[in-house]
Amino acid sequence: MEDAAIARVISALDRFSIELPSWGFADTGTRFGKFFQTPAAIDIYDKISDAGCVHQHTGCCPEMAVHVLWDFTDDTPVASVKQAAHEANIRIGSINPNVFQDQDYKLGSVANPDPGIRERAVDHLTSSIRLGQALDSKLVSLWFADGTNYPGQDCMRRRKRCFEDALEACHAALSEDQQLLVEYKPFEPAFYHTDIADWGMALLLAKKAGPQAKVLVDTGHHYSAQNIEQIVAWLLDEQMLGGFHFNDRRYADDDLTLGSIDPYQVFRIFSEIHSFHQATEGESAIAYMVDQSHNLKPKTEAMIQTAMLAQEYYAKALLIDWEELSRARKSGSVVDAERVYQAAFRRDVTPALEAWREAKGLAVDPLIAFRESGYLERIAAERSERRESLGLKSSSSYA
Repeated sequence: MEDAAIARVISALDRFSIELPSWGFADTGTRFGKFFQTPAAIDIYDKISDAGCVHQHTGCCPEMAVHVLWDFTDDTPVASVKQAAHEANIRIGSINPNVFQDQDYKLGSVANPDPGIRERAVDHLTSSIRLGQALDSKLVSLWFADGTNYPGQDCMRRRKRCFEDALEACHAALSEDQQLLVEYKPFEPAFYHTDIADWGMALLLAKKAGPQAKVLVDTGHHYSAQNIEQIVAWLLDEQMLGGFHFNDRRYADDDLTLGSIDPYQVFRIFSEIHSFHQATEGESAIAYMVDQSHNLKPKTEAMIQTAMLAQEYYAKALLIDWEELSRARKSGSVVDAERVYQAAFRRDVTPALEAWREAKGLAVDPLIAFRESGYLERIAAERSERRESLGLKSSSSYA
């Protein structure tokens, strides 16, 4: 790589950070069962430790998202969580309320036919916003399982209005520096209709909620072959793209590792973002987050791998020859325009990534450095002993 390209990538990577999900460090599985790994996190403090380890090795993951019901109880001291995050050299990132796992929500949460259950759901959402304020979190990420399974089960228009009311209440509870991110999903667990099924529905609800609400794009939450980069382009042009949940999928919402199935799609998404920045001569405040289920891969290794891949595709998209692309587009040269994209995707950005890491005092290969650190062996031994004392299920996998 030429020196100018390396310098551009290094400068851009200084501003590119990725939020890790607390739930990605815990034992997970499928709807058919959970798979256990001995080093998996037991509580929020383990998750903070693991996230801090990832940031230590990658230098680009300074925040960890939390899932309220999975990470906090009524007795969890907020001050100790903030202190643990500080000691791990990270911050608490987005707050993720949970209005889908309780039995009361089988017919929906904020769109439930029962007004008492709707009120309970909104109370949880607003209390989660207040928890975020106590944790100095700036983002509240909202995903809803609400929907129906059978035609005629409920009135879709009534449910839409319930969502409008609920999100307006959430917006009113925000502090001045907080932002709502409204996520969408076409199906699952609802299989007839989902209340927020696509980006247009999320966009309308966010705009009605208020100026501190934007849309969250989960790369796995789309129908097969849907053009996600077009959605990204439209949301950017409307200044309504709030963030991403990064993952990959082969069939539906598989929550596989970013770029494991379609790395070119990740590149194309980043290309639209860089294109927008080129046109506006600035950078939009986009939250880049990971939302993956590492039920087979070792948890911390999978996070490091994801961060490294995100940096790689981000850097490749940055090196698109925008002047050459503009000339090809203006002349109507379709082949040449596509070749500009393909050339950037084929670029080896390893020299730039290694230069950035060396400048940060990091190993050029964070994954190898992690494996050599002894962290995995240490936490496997400590957590195995702790699980035994707590009477929890364990496994020797990936110990």
